[in-house]
Amino acid sequence: MARVTVEDCIDKVENRFELVLLASHRARMISSGSQLTIDRDNDKNPVVALREIADETVHPEDLKEDLIHSLQKYVEVDEPEPEPVPLVASSSSDSVDDGEVAFDRMSEEDLLRGLEGLVPPEKTDDI
Repeated sequence: MARVTVEDCIDKVENRFELVLLASHRARMISSGSQLTIDRDNDKNPVVALREIADETVHPEDLKEDLIHSLQKYVEVDEPEPEPVPLVASSSSDSVDDGEVAFDRMSEEDLLRGLEGLVPPEKTDDI
């Protein structure tokens, strides 16, 4: 197979600097154990990475996202706000008659104050 050149990849990634960044990132991924998508043909990792980009077996946009993710120090995860968890269901008969169960709500500050007031159990020699 003919050697891969930058001209083989430039129609996949227009900017040469970005192509070098993506190919070097992919070469590092290969050296850290990532699966190859083409035959190695006794080529080194940078050449394999360029051949993968030229043959479109890896998508440049996916490489770009992975490169950006690897360079971030803090990754913000969009998670939904947790809903307040009910403490204990009320067992009084008047709230059960309506068909609805009433729950007590506790703020985080109230919970922390309650935990500070707890006393550890005394150790016994029965064990």
